[in-house]
Amino acid sequence: MLNWLQSQREAAGLPASPQTKAFDPTLEAMNKSLCCWLLLGLAFSGCTTRSKARAQAQAAFAAGQQQALAQMRDAQRMIIRVLGNVRNPEIPWTEGLTLAQAIVAAGCYDQRDPREVVVIRRGERIAIEAKVLLRGDDVPLEPGDTIEIHP
Repeated sequence: MLNWLQSQREAAGLPASPQTKAFDPTLEAMNKSLCCWLLLGLAFSGCTTRSKARAQAQAAFAAGQQQALAQMRDAQRMIIRVLGNVRNPEIPWTEGLTLAQAIVAAGCYDQRDPREVVVIRRGERIAIEAKVLLRGDDVPLEPGDTIEIHP
């Protein structure tokens, strides 16, 4: 740092200071000035106004809300809903879950066999006759599917 200050002093046209431990008022003044500017820069770099802090807090709050909504949507997508006479209307989706497995997991308590089962996937209704399921032809489910059981 001493070399930098001396080079600044020489660039300003001031005489070079002797390399002794004698007091040099010009060098001392430059050193104090540099320290003051560094301290001021550090002090003001972290300061913020109330309105800026409020805006940052509101932005952080809004980002947190968006993240929470996204997590809720993701959680809803990982559930299979079953509508009809069932004990468990929501079944957690797992890889490889089929329609027959979901109906059994839902605990259908109707005395009659269903005549038709409808899978609603992304707004599209897919009707499946119960006879098809009883023959062993099963349908894989996707996260967010809804099953309607019609007696």
